[in-house]
Order: sequence, then C-alpha cells, then structure tokens
Amino acid sequence: MTASKLTQELGIQLPSAEQQLRLNWKNDHGVEVWIKRDDLIHPIISGNKWRKLSQTLFSAAHSPPAKIISFGGGHSNHLHALGFCCQKLNIPLLAVIRGDYSQNMTPMLNDLERWGAQLEWVNKITYAKRTDNTYLEVLRQNHPNSLIIPEGGSQHQALSGVASIVTELTQEFDLIVAPVASGGTMAGLIQATQNSKTRVLGIGVLKGHDYLHELVNQFLPNESKKQLNGQKASTDWQLNSDFHFGGYAKKTPELIAFCEQFEQDNNIPIEPIYSGKLFWGLRQLVESNHFPAGSKILALHTGGLQGKRALANIMTKRNKHAVD
Repeated sequence: MTASKLTQELGIQLPSAEQQLRLNWKNDHGVEVWIKRDDLIHPIISGNKWRKLSQTLFSAAHSPPAKIISFGGGHSNHLHALGFCCQKLNIPLLAVIRGDYSQNMTPMLNDLERWGAQLEWVNKITYAKRTDNTYLEVLRQNHPNSLIIPEGGSQHQALSGVASIVTELTQEFDLIVAPVASGGTMAGLIQATQNSKTRVLGIGVLKGHDYLHELVNQFLPNESKKQLNGQKASTDWQLNSDFHFGGYAKKTPELIAFCEQFEQDNNIPIEPIYSGKLFWGLRQLVESNHFPAGSKILALHTGGLQGKRALANIMTKRNKHAVD
C-alpha cells in the first residue's frame, strides 16, 4: 500500500489550514498569532498523532507485523489514534496502560476495546520500564514478530512525518510554537526549520525542564542539540517550562475556564493537557511583550482532545451523583 493510498483509506485531510486568530490579548508590539489546524485533519487520528505515526504505519501496512504494542495512560491521544488505525488496518494492538482502569473505564479505553485492542494494566513501577531494553526484549519474546512503538509515538521515524507540517506552510513565520511532552514533535519541527529563519519554541506541558531537553535532544543531530546551560545550537530553538500547572495532566479551574473561553471566542476546541497549556503560555508571553515587535507566530494545534473528553466525562459523573 502506498502512502497516498493509506492516507486516503484512513480519511486523512491534508494539508491542514493556517488561520489567523483575532484575540483579545493585550498586544503592544503588533504580534500576529496564527494557528495550524492539525486538529482538523481527522476526527480521531488528529494532529501530531498522525504526523508521528504516519511513516511507521506506512511500513506496517506494507508489511504487517503480528501485533503492534504501545504505551499510554487512560486518556492517551496517541493510543486512541493508534487503536483506530490498527482496527482499520486489521493489525492487532496491545495497549500497555499505566494504571488499572478495569473498574473505571475511560471513554478512550472503551473505544480501544470496541476497536478490538488488548488492554494490559501495569503499575507505575512496570510502566517506568517502557524504555528499558531488558523489559522491551521480554515483550518481544512474549509477542514474536511484533512492532513496538514508543509512548506518544516519539521515535526517529516520526520526525519526517512531523516535518511535513513545515513543508505544507504557505507563508513564512518568525516562530512556531508547540506543546512538548514526549519530544518527537518538537524535534521534528527543529529539524524541518534548520535551514530557515524560523525559530521553534516548545511549551512544556509537564514538569522537568532538563528532562524535556533530554527527550528532544535524543532525536537531534549533535549540531542541533541544545545544551542545558543554554548554549546556542546551530538551530535556534527554545523550551519554556513555566506553564505546566504542576505537572502532566495537572490543571486548575483557571486553566479550564481559559480553555472554555478560548473555544467560545474562536470556535476552536482546546483541552487543558496540551493545547490549553500551549495557548495559556503563549498569551502570557505575548502580553508580557516577550516577542519582538511585529512577530508572526504560528501555534501548532496538535489535536488530540481526550483531555477535554475526560473532563466532560468527570463532570457528567459528578452531576449524576449530585442528582442521585
């Protein structure tokens, strides 16, 4: 199966639109904020999930493995997209889940089961081994001829898929801003802009500034790596860790209200795990005149709204309990 045929079969709509945002943010320097609507390329396989998985899935469709194995939490956008793709490609999926949700299934996990995925609950100690070679070798022995995809789909094969975000652009931007969790999207954007004047800024959505740098650096050639002391690399990129709200999936009523207001004002859905923290951080930086006057900024909407879906599910349960 060719790449174009697979894209057509899955219903991926490319390229995604570039849309200027009309924001009510304080903006003394005439900064333009645009958004790349990768959330619209597919209702399930949206955003950077498709970008990071595309090359691997092309290979898997051409030469199907016995099984695909990957990792994530109970609200994983990555596993949700991968589960749908595996069902469409008729490839079994083993989803290794952080925590036991068997008595409290999330909407995402219900979808995986409906699509025929096998769910394996593991504790935090076991899940922490997801990059350990010994643990991965045991998985390979227990599941012969299987393909293991890292958490979040972040691996070297993902970078060319992410780079297509940049090659699709119809205009030049001074800066591309994206949320950072597993590092693959950020690394792909850095490599794709290395011969241009466009800079890349990552907004960390989890704690651990040094840890996030290491995640991004592992995918980059030496000349593009950023040293933790701030030493400039040949490719100009930065990572901001001021807007994680306490850690991965941590949120506050203020952040949730911001997401709701942003969606109401712009008719663009965002959630408090990734895109919400991205736009929150971007607003703080714009309003503090962090960017040069007249900067043209592109924010990457990386899709994946399982965080929004999970929040709605929680509110529904609370309301039900209140009525009962």
